[in-house]
Amino acid sequence: MATWTSEELTKIGNAEELELSSSRRDDTLRDPVIMWVVRVGDDLYVRSMNGRGGSWFRGTQTSHEGRIQAGGVEADVTFADADPDDDVHDEIDEVYRTKYRRYSANVIGGVVNPGSRAATIKLVPRS
Repeated sequence: MATWTSEELTKIGNAEELELSSSRRDDTLRDPVIMWVVRVGDDLYVRSMNGRGGSWFRGTQTSHEGRIQAGGVEADVTFADADPDDDVHDEIDEVYRTKYRRYSANVIGGVVNPGSRAATIKLVPRS
């Protein structure tokens, strides 16, 4: 399985925003969606503010593949659902709160809540 390089993790993890394009059934890419991205250890995560019903999230469930761009890095990725019972969610919450602290608690609350936790995607590089 492919892994992120240290440089990719740093660049993507430090990026304010990430562009995510999921693949359709015919392997074409959907239009990119801009979202927040966080790094926890050697992993990168995004969450849907609209939970599992969000349109971009549903798109990731079609082929579980797509492309991201952030911090000068463009990569083909696999979208892996994070286990909702995994303890990593507390860490993800904390990184969102710290990284995006300049935003109001109400805005951050959009990605730090049970519905968004259930729509957490781990970004896994494809070789």
